[in-house]
Amino acid sequence: MFGVNLNNKTILVTGSSGFIGSNLCRRLLSELQNSQIIGIDNMNDYYDVNIKKERLTALQAFNNFTFIEGNIADKKLIDNIFATHKPQIVVNLAAQAGVRYSITNPQAYIESNIVGFFNILEACRGSYAGGSNGVEHLVYASSSSVYGSNSKVPYSTDDKVDNPVSLYAATKKSNELMAHSYSKLYNIPSTGLRFFTVYGPAGRPDMAYFGFTDKLVKGETIKIFNYGNCKRDFTYIDDIVEGVMRVMSKAPQRKTGEDGLPIPPYAIYNIGNNAPENLLGFVDILQQELIRAGVLPEDYDFDKHKELVPMQPGDVPITYADTTPLERDFGFKPCTPLRTGLRHFAEWYKKFYMSK
Repeated sequence: MFGVNLNNKTILVTGSSGFIGSNLCRRLLSELQNSQIIGIDNMNDYYDVNIKKERLTALQAFNNFTFIEGNIADKKLIDNIFATHKPQIVVNLAAQAGVRYSITNPQAYIESNIVGFFNILEACRGSYAGGSNGVEHLVYASSSSVYGSNSKVPYSTDDKVDNPVSLYAATKKSNELMAHSYSKLYNIPSTGLRFFTVYGPAGRPDMAYFGFTDKLVKGETIKIFNYGNCKRDFTYIDDIVEGVMRVMSKAPQRKTGEDGLPIPPYAIYNIGNNAPENLLGFVDILQQELIRAGVLPEDYDFDKHKELVPMQPGDVPITYADTTPLERDFGFKPCTPLRTGLRHFAEWYKKFYMSK
């Protein structure tokens, strides 16, 4: 691996108004010296656009942030961004997320996750034209969903992941394969990050903790799948961003093989808490923190609003990250306790939805 100085650089972050993208941009803008952050996001209405707008407003307070509203599936737009801004580091976080939505709207996943990522790879390849230094490091989001129904835990990046159980997972595995081929053919240093159940303030409303909160506030019943026997490796947003920052600053080393061709400068890491939580225990902590924050009344009857139901298509019983390589190469392991993270979420929810 070789060090990549993030200061005095132009960094492109796709999905910059998304949950992870906006938090990453804020860290980069706050901490880097003389760097330009270019953000692109299509601001779609997959979930509450007001959350995306609030995230974007916070970023636009920085003079060194440039926002472009658009779709990474628009090849002409992506090529123009690369020609105009010449990013040296690219972080591709734009994607259509969610397992269940991929069953009802598969087209969105092919457009964003396959066509969009292809456009990013092609633009990275083109950045070396004419002997230019081009992109120093491409970092992109994969997902713990690629592990499918693997029974061996914790999930290791050395495990075979050839049996996805959702189209979403298939597109993320495809991203890893596409990046590998471009790293091999064009010597593009690339690192894929398999994120595990990211949560926190101003997160994605389609995630369980957010959806549960919405339903409980409305007095509706929450459905707990697999009769509460699912486990998830919940990873707090600040830990995810810290991991991405560290990965951005160390890229896989370019090397030449005995055949005279590039050995792919390519790596994959898990970023997860390495401590899966039972869904029923998770819901118990969530309800306590919602009461503490004043989102729900102290006498709320949770038992009346919980229903245990079978597993949903595309879901898996457990996610569990082996983070040994991340610790080895970057000296970092996510460690925020679930209660701490859910407390920050509950306080944000009260402020954003109930204090206006």
